[in-house]
Amino acid sequence: MSVIRNILNSRSEKNGNFFSKIQKILGFKPKNIKPYEKAFTHRSLNLKDKKGNAVNYERLEFLGDAMLSSVIAAHLFKEVPEGNEGYLTKMRAKVVSRKHLNELGKDLKLIELVRTNIPKSQFGINIHGNLFEALIGAIYLDRGFVYCERFIHEAVINPYVDIESLEGQIISYKSLLIEWCQKEKKIFNYEIYEDT
Repeated sequence: MSVIRNILNSRSEKNGNFFSKIQKILGFKPKNIKPYEKAFTHRSLNLKDKKGNAVNYERLEFLGDAMLSSVIAAHLFKEVPEGNEGYLTKMRAKVVSRKHLNELGKDLKLIELVRTNIPKSQFGINIHGNLFEALIGAIYLDRGFVYCERFIHEAVINPYVDIESLEGQIISYKSLLIEWCQKEKKIFNYEIYEDT
């Protein structure tokens, strides 16, 4: 654990503006910088805590994904009282789509904060959305649900969630085709040749 603490402390010393960059992104002061440092630690560093658990952003990504989904679901539930379960689920999927989260992560320039052992040019496009979700997980651990919800409203809902424009977006042509077939009582068979 002391090795990890030393690495993270040296990172803070070397990159004295990490705290200020995080504060600028969040719009508030973190109480505890450690979750944010973890949120921007890539698995390529192969760090472990004293119990042997991996120290990287992946678990925070999981938590952030759940927080994001619940806040978006609650917002849609309130804002679209006439929407049934299926409609609300589709709308939530559009808001939290991988493409949309990647755009948010890019807009916030989160990749600039990542600590890694591999060139950032080798990351896939999804790193942006993964970091965004990890950031949300870090906010939750640092400040709790209220701050997490506020950040999601300010970073996602207020600037990007327009129900009317979302209705026209198609995020999965396969799902759209399957829904049409079910509605029209048509039989549709498909084969998967390669899983990507």
